[in-house]
Amino acid sequence: MTNNLVEIKNLEVIYESKKNIFGNPQIIHAVNGVTLDIKKGEILAIAGESGCGKSTLAKAVMKLISSKSGEILLEDKNILEITGREELKDFYKKVQMIFQNPYSSLNPKMKIGQILREPLEINTKLKKEEIDKIVEEKISKTGLDKSSLNLYPHEFSGGQRQRIAIARSLILNPEFIIADEPVSALDVSIQAQIINLLKQLKEDYNLTFLFISHDLSVIKYLSDRIAIMYLGEIIELGNTDEIFKDPKHPYTKALLSSVPELNPQNSKEHIKLTGELPSPENLPQGCKFHTRCPFVMDICKKEHPQETAFSPTHNCKCFLYG
Repeated sequence: MTNNLVEIKNLEVIYESKKNIFGNPQIIHAVNGVTLDIKKGEILAIAGESGCGKSTLAKAVMKLISSKSGEILLEDKNILEITGREELKDFYKKVQMIFQNPYSSLNPKMKIGQILREPLEINTKLKKEEIDKIVEEKISKTGLDKSSLNLYPHEFSGGQRQRIAIARSLILNPEFIIADEPVSALDVSIQAQIINLLKQLKEDYNLTFLFISHDLSVIKYLSDRIAIMYLGEIIELGNTDEIFKDPKHPYTKALLSSVPELNPQNSKEHIKLTGELPSPENLPQGCKFHTRCPFVMDICKKEHPQETAFSPTHNCKCFLYG
């Protein structure tokens, strides 16, 4: 009996870009063999640079894009095999997403009440009075007055719009919510309010979150576990305390070094990354981080590192520990 709500197994996602000068499409390897479990009731954060595959992974789990291979199990059912309309409706009752930009994720031609009622009208047979009650409850839970239901998205600030988007994600009582950079487009003071709101809603509704962010201070405050992603791979995974206090992978250490006030106390190493993130169209051989790693060895350029476990909850892929 497992406590996992979601299990991702050897997931691969590729894109085809514009054709090169020889007329051949260029293949972009966005997600490369990701295996990851998400436990019921936890907030699992994914951290990494822009372009590392975080959002692509989220969209694959939401079935917004196609996957080349692998499995994504939701309560032991492979969602990649879902094709029927009714099955999709059942899936989206359980899984919802909060997008990065609150300005583009809401229909500008619909009032807030319409935006929140629509999923219930499509997916349930509830009466109007029952729908109105649910809508008023959810909007109140996010800190907005029910009078806002008669207004349009353009009449709200960015933070208020994100609260509306959060209310919409809750409207069908999902089990699992993917939050893709939900505060990066907001002012810092508003970010704190939204993060606290998500934390409270997680407790109130017993939610499970996949939280994607490049902001390590937000991740440290909110998450239970952290997965570090680089060029489409999970290269380190651990509890939040393990990652911040005893990071193992040089890339993880470099990420933490980039935010001085978050430097883990137990780490004496301060690592500065050099060079740009390699193109996913032409991935390095061996360890994908070797082109930027200050500890690179010959084996790193030839072979792919296997996973090394440091505790039942903490592991990384690096030849330094092989």
